[in-house]
Amino acid sequence: MRRVGVLGVCVALLWPMAPAQAQLNNSRLPNLGDGAEVPLGEERRLGESIAREIYRDPDYLDDPVLGDYLQSIWQPLLASARQRGELTPELEQQFAWEVMLIRERSINAFALPGGYLGVHLGLISAVSSGDELASVLAHELSHVTQRHIARMIAQQGRQGPMVMGAMILGMLAASRTANASSMSAANAVMVGGQAAAIQSQLNFSRDMEREADRVGYGVMTEAGYEPQGFVTMFEKLQQAARLNDNGSFPYLRSHPMTTERISDAQARQQLLHTRGAVPTTPLHAMMSARAQVMANPGVDVLRTIAAQANVMTLNGASKAKQAGVLYGAAMAEMRQRNFVEARVSLTRLQALGGLEVSAQRVVRLLNAELALAVGDATQAVSLLESKTTAMASNDRAMRIQLAQSRVATRKPAQGKVAASDLSLWLNLHPRDATAWLVQASAYELQGDGLRAVRAQAEARAMELDYGAAVDRFKAAQLLAHQMTSEGKLDRAGHMEASIIDARLRELERLRREQALERGIN
Repeated sequence: MRRVGVLGVCVALLWPMAPAQAQLNNSRLPNLGDGAEVPLGEERRLGESIAREIYRDPDYLDDPVLGDYLQSIWQPLLASARQRGELTPELEQQFAWEVMLIRERSINAFALPGGYLGVHLGLISAVSSGDELASVLAHELSHVTQRHIARMIAQQGRQGPMVMGAMILGMLAASRTANASSMSAANAVMVGGQAAAIQSQLNFSRDMEREADRVGYGVMTEAGYEPQGFVTMFEKLQQAARLNDNGSFPYLRSHPMTTERISDAQARQQLLHTRGAVPTTPLHAMMSARAQVMANPGVDVLRTIAAQANVMTLNGASKAKQAGVLYGAAMAEMRQRNFVEARVSLTRLQALGGLEVSAQRVVRLLNAELALAVGDATQAVSLLESKTTAMASNDRAMRIQLAQSRVATRKPAQGKVAASDLSLWLNLHPRDATAWLVQASAYELQGDGLRAVRAQAEARAMELDYGAAVDRFKAAQLLAHQMTSEGKLDRAGHMEASIIDARLRELERLRREQALERGIN
């Protein structure tokens, strides 16, 4: 039986489910009280409690290439919401505003308390353009900026956080079960008996959906996205609804397509009747293909994806179609370790010509991925070692992949360069857990165990696992003391030890707060 994906998990906020009859083990969440309003800080902490479990789930994915693509859509939406006054300075400061990728083939997206949003890989592979994806993200963003989640929690009073948290964390447990009997046990964890009477109320109200549609439409259009993207996304959902939703559209269950919402979308479409659908760009086609492959579809599907690169199949196809098919074929062959065939598809992709700069960049990254996959780390470094691209301030994927390639050479000098470059990145983006982990590997390659252990600790902290972070910081502290006693700690090492001591105190405080919030003595 295939596991339920984590996004089916996260939409627990919004998704009605069957009653369950047990208490929630130790996964209790912060008590937000029973006032009419939920403080921003309390909502953020509730979101962190849920996000912490998502980080631990095997279906959570940090793919820098897809992540950069999502950010290229997400950041203009945030800027638009800020410009419109939807995203207030206080809200922006207090909430995380983090988009999480979920390795699931179903078509879904979600919003959580505290500004955590997520996207299934299935959604990226299903939409036809970045504008359609922007419409979904803008809608979810608006649920957060309009405080819909907080309002639902407040309506439920003291039981609200517990019920929602139980549902989400219980579905996370269910997602890890392998058989029906264990699934029953997980369902028992899902929701306490007190939730049965109110679970039907957990969907966003019709008024909230209308508001998210209205505000989200304004946010995406003022961000520069084509309004047709909003309309065509509605058309996809409406078509799925007519086909009686076979389970691949969980978004329909959390966001039901009411007659009124469909009518509103059709009204917008009428205003745009002279304009056609937004064309698919080569970049989006390639990212859609990447999402499809990375969702672990199985060997048969990978073979089908690879076979689509047949020359006859692509005759007369648009450049975007060709780019997407060839990119997907190269990735599918790589996953099957058919490196010669992957190189053939990639060579054909590179020969297309006329691709936009952003599309050329992801082709280059894929070329380096292939080099690394065949064990040629030196070539991967050579492909990425360009100051004009690799060192661009916001090019996360290029930086991380280049650092990974340097580490893979197993040359201490390359490890030193990788660690130095990632230090520059982490100074600006200290919450990047993946960058911390790659930096740890770079330090290990140099034989710098102290900084390696500290970087590992920071990675755990950035994923909100304060217990594991404290353990690693203590290990770093012990190592620093040992090195001091042996006379091996230089001035720079003493400075690093001071940082470790300070961070350990901070993380111990956060761990205590986290334990209190979860009701753990």
